Amino acid sequence: MKRLSLLGSTGSIGVSCLEVIADFPERFEIVALTGANNLNLLAAQIQRFRPQVAAVLNEADARTLRQMVSGTSTEILFGMEGLMICAAHADTQMTLSAIVGAAGLVPTLAAIEAGKDVALANKETLVTAGALVMEAVARKGVRLYPVDSEHSALFQSLEGHRSRDVRRLILTASGGPFRTWSLAQMQNVTPAHALAHPNWSMGRKISIDSATMMNKGLEVIEAHWLFAVPVDRINVQIHPQSIVHSMVEYCDGAVIAQLGVPDMKTPIAYAISYPERIPLKLPPLDLCSIGSLTFEEPDLQRFPCLKLAYDAIAAGGIAPAVLNAANEIAVEAFLAGKIPFLAIPQIIEAVLDRHHPQIPVHLDDILHADRFARTEARRLIASDWAGGSKVC
Repeated sequence: MKRLSLLGSTGSIGVSCLEVIADFPERFEIVALTGANNLNLLAAQIQRFRPQVAAVLNEADARTLRQMVSGTSTEILFGMEGLMICAAHADTQMTLSAIVGAAGLVPTLAAIEAGKDVALANKETLVTAGALVMEAVARKGVRLYPVDSEHSALFQSLEGHRSRDVRRLILTASGGPFRTWSLAQMQNVTPAHALAHPNWSMGRKISIDSATMMNKGLEVIEAHWLFAVPVDRINVQIHPQSIVHSMVEYCDGAVIAQLGVPDMKTPIAYAISYPERIPLKLPPLDLCSIGSLTFEEPDLQRFPCLKLAYDAIAAGGIAPAVLNAANEIAVEAFLAGKIPFLAIPQIIEAVLDRHHPQIPVHLDDILHADRFARTEARRLIASDWAGGSKVC
């Protein structure tokens, strides 16, 4: 029986994780759950899985949730302290980190410092503080198991091979909803357009990141830290069918890939059950019905966010943290109708141009960079895109 803490249980990854766990009650036990705003769903999850502890963002929500689950023995906490207690709970063997955005960094680090293995769905943890996180992983002797489908594919394709034989990592990308759109068409993108991903069912923020291809840029940075491969040997290829989840090319020219139907339950299950595989209720991969698998180079003119991510990790230091924070604010503003779609990379680039390079030594350095970028992005939005009037 493996005991788990699940951070971000009401998001798309968290819901899929609990669906996997529900099918294997003899294998997994939930120790802790955390959620943000969906109290009804979190309450239902608590009623079903009966964790020892759960946490929400603020005290008012905690009071409400306590009333909603008054018939259980689950302790309800709130705030960052509550998240950290859930992440590092003494009875937890593994913490699955699925909180969206940079908010997942501190509780994920708390789990690592407590000696917990981490199933990592929160890519921003490594994007913002990769060096600090990997140092803590090595110091505490824990393991990170990737949950992102692309990094899980790389993990599986690297198993049993020598790292020195790797020539390059190839991350595949669906291309999102605008793969075939011209720049002129993209001038008129609405949130509804951007949220309509052709292959995957995801949360709002990651759906927009997929539409701008920032998600793939963040994944490049994450892969660099997870697998200790230089960024110039991490490539991105557009693969609209989302069947080949990523590939590893070796020095002898062999390419090993992981294929599967596009469903996040597969990488989730592999991360929490490793090194075993558990039988999931998913349809088999029918390549004959699919017919063909195609690949193409990403267009950095239409999707400049990918290049911005490469530039940020090349710059190093706090630049990736600045990139991520500016992106989170820009995506939030686009979803709120405050800026047009094509303004997202413009805001990120402008904030990166304004930051002062620094090598982070402590977590506070990362958190300061994050606050700076958010403040600067909000200032740019308020001054340059007031009323959504600026032309991209």
